[in-house]
Amino acid sequence: MKVLFAAAEAHPFIKTGGLADVIGALPKALKGAGVDVRVILPKYKGIPEAYTAELEHVAVVDVPVGWRNQYCGVERLVYDGIPVYFIDNEYYFGRDGIYGYMDDGERFAFYNRAVLECLPAIGFQPDVLHCHDWHAAVIPLLLKAHYRHDEFYSGMRTVFTIHNLLYQGVFPYSVLSELLDLDHSYFDSVEYYGNVNYMKAGIVHSDHVTTVSPTYAEEIRTPYYGYGLDGLLNYRAGSLSGIVNGIDTKSYNPNTDNKIYTKYRSNLAKKTENKLGLQQELGLPVAPYIPLVAMVTRLVDSKGLDLLTRVLDEILYYDDIQFVLLGTGDESYERWFREAAWRYPTKLSSQILFNDALSRKIYAASDIFLMPSKFEPCGISQLLALRYGSIPVVRETGGLNDTVQSYNEETGEGNGFTFKDYNAHDMMFTLRRAVSLYHKPEHWKKVTKNAFAGDYSWNVSAQQYMDIYNKISE
Repeated sequence: MKVLFAAAEAHPFIKTGGLADVIGALPKALKGAGVDVRVILPKYKGIPEAYTAELEHVAVVDVPVGWRNQYCGVERLVYDGIPVYFIDNEYYFGRDGIYGYMDDGERFAFYNRAVLECLPAIGFQPDVLHCHDWHAAVIPLLLKAHYRHDEFYSGMRTVFTIHNLLYQGVFPYSVLSELLDLDHSYFDSVEYYGNVNYMKAGIVHSDHVTTVSPTYAEEIRTPYYGYGLDGLLNYRAGSLSGIVNGIDTKSYNPNTDNKIYTKYRSNLAKKTENKLGLQQELGLPVAPYIPLVAMVTRLVDSKGLDLLTRVLDEILYYDDIQFVLLGTGDESYERWFREAAWRYPTKLSSQILFNDALSRKIYAASDIFLMPSKFEPCGISQLLALRYGSIPVVRETGGLNDTVQSYNEETGEGNGFTFKDYNAHDMMFTLRRAVSLYHKPEHWKKVTKNAFAGDYSWNVSAQQYMDIYNKISE
């Protein structure tokens, strides 16, 4: 089985969110299961020189973008045993950042077409093109419209994975002919309120659609979570699967992680040494018995921050806890948490930045990890927290619902604490329940033991993807 992953980002080359973690880790799990898997990405300006210096030039191809041809260089390196190809075009990708440009429709139209055009040149004929999110969603459509008559492409099948349905890649109608070189007969399959919707193209034209958790696969078939595509997703329900994400358990391993203060396997005393180190580094009172609550998150509305800002003053005023937040995002939230840290200097540390080493220290140091998300397709942070023995407090949505089971004091089962309604005081009550059980060692040892015992690797999920690849290739 030969599989090509097409995506806009991948760890460790370029990352804005969980998509990069998936593309960085899942191919390795598939390779371990015997798949010849490769990855193809845009070559962004922001990729570190440590990687670009190792790139090998492979080919040059002309890529049709509407009525004109554009230069496309193809470069390659092998990282952790995975061949990774980079689509080089300075005009489209030699810029700061990844997304958010006025011509994103053209930039990713070029990328989608380039993926297909370069396959003969690199000598790779995949059985399955696995396309991720809207940035690669037009590949299944272009394959059918422009390439299916060619024997080289005739046997290829496509899988399209939705990582976050909120971001769909919606562009003007003119994109259809001017950039994708398609006539009006294709418009119905991409139409979205008179515009062209790249995400819709992937859902309609792929052989199978997946998303990143079973619960999210159900949620996106409802109007609230479907963002206008729920009807289409219900139509495709027979070819829609929810497969929960995993994490790179080799990289994220508290027993071998060189970026944390003290390595540990499941020893809570050793874990506490990490708390003391973080408290000292962040200027909080060094106090081993005070529960440390943490969030590592993008500071955006979907992460449930409006719930937290509503009750955090009450929590910090009355409860004997410390709170650490790491992340960047909306200016209003950044300002709010900076001001809150000024009001509670001995209880709250707001780190308005992104720092991988600090995030690992926080996972290792924290006792409780808060994720009150409005929606969460899968979530990676709760899996990392569980891996490091930080007990999640989450809302029952998307992948949070699939990976965190509420602790039962009677049976000793469960690896976290959950609440259902999107309500600030429900969140606060659940957080306080977690804090109360933190002070009951017989229960806290059980819930942390359950957390450490979980399998958060990609092994099971990789097999589920292989089953889909085999099914559509029959």
